Amino acid sequence: MSAVRRLEDLSSSSARAEWVDTIVRGDCIAAMEKLPEKSVDLIFADPPYNLQLEGALHRPDQSLVDAVDDEWDRFDSFAAYDAFTRAWLLAARRVMKPNATIWVIGSYHNIFRVGAIMQDLGFWVLNDIVWRKTNPMPNFRGRRFQNAHETMIWASRDRDARGYTFNYEAMKAANEDVQMRSDWLFPICTGRERLKNADGAKAHPTQKPEALLARVLLATSRPGDVVLDPFFGSGTTGAVAKRLGRHFVGIERDAGYIETARERIAAVEPLGEEDLALMTGKRAEPRIAFGSLVDTGLVKPGTQLFDRKKRWTASVRADGTIAIGHEAGSIHRLGARVQGLEACNGWTFWHFEQEGALKPIDELRQRARQNLQAVGA
Repeated sequence: MSAVRRLEDLSSSSARAEWVDTIVRGDCIAAMEKLPEKSVDLIFADPPYNLQLEGALHRPDQSLVDAVDDEWDRFDSFAAYDAFTRAWLLAARRVMKPNATIWVIGSYHNIFRVGAIMQDLGFWVLNDIVWRKTNPMPNFRGRRFQNAHETMIWASRDRDARGYTFNYEAMKAANEDVQMRSDWLFPICTGRERLKNADGAKAHPTQKPEALLARVLLATSRPGDVVLDPFFGSGTTGAVAKRLGRHFVGIERDAGYIETARERIAAVEPLGEEDLALMTGKRAEPRIAFGSLVDTGLVKPGTQLFDRKKRWTASVRADGTIAIGHEAGSIHRLGARVQGLEACNGWTFWHFEQEGALKPIDELRQRARQNLQAVGA
């Protein structure tokens, strides 16, 4: 995995099936323009922040702070940064599937400009997430509040996007069965997670913690999805994607960063299929009509259904309704009628007999859902 490709390699039709799980070396805009249209399920973008540092930053003891002063973070003006942002967002939007979503992370230096441009281009903001850092860098000059957070914008391709992935039940279960909030607490990269080069310096100045990317991918993608990172850096997105059973595409200009990312991703062991299973709620399950059980042969016309105590017996008809004598209707309506109630959940009220035991017809519905998932896979 994580082979390195050049931009010209993407243009040939024979290579188009091979761009997944690779790092593309080159400019992010040009590279995205060569990727197939509507081909990715999720984008995580960590663009230059345009920090506008005007000189070296020192601690009170006059030691030098290892700040972000790389050339790729420098722009001549806000107008130049806005033009760059507009260009890469347009390229990103082209490769997003209709139900894909995009995450963009930034600081106060750039995130408000990025958000305004996203809205101007038609992206629809779903959430802004605050990454609150447990161990932020101090404000050494003491002239401002300590910068203790970064902001992530999560957006769909457009306002009318439907069917985008949000694993609500899984996030809720992971949060002590309480809805996941939009403020996330994670430490910045330190210690063993912080990648170092041969000289012992940071391999990348803005390496993001894997826990942050894991939360993003677990919340808004599914195993097998393709995740694009147009500012790949040290490869955090690719490493987490591989571990979580997702595919990735990384775009990066710097050969040193690419080599770091390639080695890092190669060492990752993917989790097993059982470990990657998603927890889902009723809302996420495909809707199954009782008539479809008859159509697919899971229930045959003439089958008898019973309530749990066998007080009533109904017969299944070929059109998917059930009947008791001359009275017929849906499993819900007839279940309510025999009990003298306004409503009834027919899936749990009616039972079928199997090997001398009564089982709710909801078991047949679950079997139908499993068959659908098998076909989809």
